[in-house]
Amino acid sequence: MFCKTVIISAPSGAGKSTIVRNLLSRSVRLEFSISATTRKPRGNEKNGQEYYFIELQKFREKIENDEFIEWEEVYKDHIYGTLKTEIKRIRSNGNAILFDVDVKGGIHLKQIFGKEAVSIFIMPPSTEVLEKRLKLRQTDSAEDIKIRIAKAEEELGLASKFDHIVINDVLEKAEDEVYNIVKEFLDRP
Repeated sequence: MFCKTVIISAPSGAGKSTIVRNLLSRSVRLEFSISATTRKPRGNEKNGQEYYFIELQKFREKIENDEFIEWEEVYKDHIYGTLKTEIKRIRSNGNAILFDVDVKGGIHLKQIFGKEAVSIFIMPPSTEVLEKRLKLRQTDSAEDIKIRIAKAEEELGLASKFDHIVINDVLEKAEDEVYNIVKEFLDRP
């Protein structure tokens, strides 16, 4: 019923998006599932590339209309979700689906896809390193960083719900480890 699915989750600032971009550059059998969000674009993000940026009220209407396979209010009024149309789009192309989602979304997707999915948690070396990375990113206020660190501490406690935990202390090593996990999973009949 489902096609193979790769789920990558992590606390904000752990390097998840960087690892996902590397994975996509190395695998032609994966296609990125573009998540929807109510948050505003950061930096050079473009609608329909990194995310579908949807106004809060419109997002809530889509929830009411059962248009999401999963969704989560990650921060107050910042909702993220996976549109069912994304799954259909990727499946029609014959590719495996690659999800870059928040931790609770990753757990939920694993429950939905079961054995057709491999779930990977990207673990930061420490919350101190995580905080430093968030500050270097220069996309969040000091208050937002505090909120993200508090959320990260909660999410770290959920890591054991994933099939694999990859510690991102050396980026190239973490990228290779994720690639090898995914390659082995996709090569399995």
